[in-house]
This record gives sequence, structure tokens and C-alpha cells, in this order.
Amino acid sequence: MAKTGYQPVPHDATFRKTLLAKPGVKEAFDALEEEYTALHTMLEARQTAGLTQAEVASRMGTTVSAVSRLEASLRSEKHSPSFATLRKYAQACGKKLVIQMV
Repeated sequence: MAKTGYQPVPHDATFRKTLLAKPGVKEAFDALEEEYTALHTMLEARQTAGLTQAEVASRMGTTVSAVSRLEASLRSEKHSPSFATLRKYAQACGKKLVIQMV
């Protein structure tokens, strides 16, 4: 196999601390807190239920690519999933969708 020079960067506590110390990074990271919290909650629900994207898709009556896009959409401003879609995802994972303002 050819050498590519690829050297993965470990995403550990030390890396995070170094990254957040750079100018502007912490502010940008904090601005995305809601999206990342929502994404983490969705992925945790799916993993806790022991489901793959394919299984969630089957339970939602959609495709694997649609579930993949849904999970990725929370990291992007291009698409905002509807409450109905989020509710279906939650139900597919055996959960109930609850929206809170704090």
C-alpha cells in the first residue's frame, strides 16, 4: 500500500483544550452548542436503542440516506428538519420528542 502521509489527529481533551484556546474558535464552538446538543441527543437515542440507520429508516418508512441526511442536517444551516420528522425519528428509537426553552 502506498504511503499517503496521512496522520490522524486525536480528538482528546488535550486537543480540544488547545483548539478552544485559539482566537475565535471558542466563540464559534459555543455558537453551535444547540445544534451539537441536539445531534448528540439523537445519536445517543439511536445507539441506546441499539439501532442502525437502516433500522431507524425502516421504522420511519424512509431510506437510510434520508436518516443520514437528517442526522447530518443538524450540523448545517441548509436544512432544518420538521417537527414531524424529528418526532418520527424519536418514535423509531423508542423515545418521545420533547422541545424545551430554558
